[in-house]
Amino acid sequence: MKTILLIEDDAVVRENTAELLELANYKVLTAANGKIGVSLAKTHLPDIIICDIMMPELNGYGVLQILSKEKITQQIPFIFLSAKTEHKDIRKGMNMGADDYIIKPFDESELFSAIESRLAKVAILNENKILDNTVQPISNESELKTLLHLKDYFLNNAEEHTFYAGEVIYHQGDNSNYIYLINSGIVKTYKIDEQGKELITELLKEGDFFGFTSFSHNIPHQEFAAAIEDTNSLRISNKNLKIILHNNHDLTLELFDYLSDNVSEIKEHLLEMAYSSVRKKTASTIIQFSEKIKKNPNICVQILRSDLASIAGIATETFIRTLSDFKKEGLIDVDGRNIKILNIEKLKRIN
Repeated sequence: MKTILLIEDDAVVRENTAELLELANYKVLTAANGKIGVSLAKTHLPDIIICDIMMPELNGYGVLQILSKEKITQQIPFIFLSAKTEHKDIRKGMNMGADDYIIKPFDESELFSAIESRLAKVAILNENKILDNTVQPISNESELKTLLHLKDYFLNNAEEHTFYAGEVIYHQGDNSNYIYLINSGIVKTYKIDEQGKELITELLKEGDFFGFTSFSHNIPHQEFAAAIEDTNSLRISNKNLKIILHNNHDLTLELFDYLSDNVSEIKEHLLEMAYSSVRKKTASTIIQFSEKIKKNPNICVQILRSDLASIAGIATETFIRTLSDFKKEGLIDVDGRNIKILNIEKLKRIN
């Protein structure tokens, strides 16, 4: 059973939230202010901390600042729970190192989703470290042999940045000084045509690298990159990565295979955009997004219709009409921005 430390000064919110978490089979420790919360965190070392911001004794920012400096608590996932909705407040919390930020009043599913994703991330990182007994801890750049090693290097050494939904990560024409790894969230890369239409070139999810241009020449970015949903990314300089690859030929070959696979996927997508029917393009785009980004086609996916149409390479109005046809045929369900696949096998057979 995972342990959650809930730090919240409002007794009603604290008790109700604790009850929700206990019903979901979590062990819950509660604190009425930041000072008590810090003490409980150091004593019990919970699996995750959920903390209000505005509190007596010690506010949430202070709690995070103290715990992030303590070796025994600095790796515990930390989620802010607050009624402060100003962009600057959210940015401050994320820049201080918080893993997530939930605004009160919150939806129950939103809270559980945030908790589960952070616990899953910790579990994956722990699994990666013990996945193969032959893989030793990475102590310097000359010991990076695989993409798994490279991702661990990013986690331990890279600069961390949070981008909110719709925020541009880099613009076409910007200097390509960094390589990025998505820690959480979804990113799209795209170009703008002469009519100002956005053409999406690639969708990227957690664990994907992006930002590559050239290691031998200072070539600016040839496209834009932006967050589709709130995204946490890690980045290291091109110069740093070039040194790493120079010292690790096995890693260079594995990265080359990774980039080659990406190119092959893009070629297949371009062929489909050029020669497939509108119905086929629409079906393939829905499946691609749900399988690649959400991994489970039975889960609702959220994305702007214009983004999906851009991926499919068809007009937004045409895409929306086709979605309506699919809904009438019982292939999907559409509710606002949510699209849920009801019959994936029939969707795959559309020509």
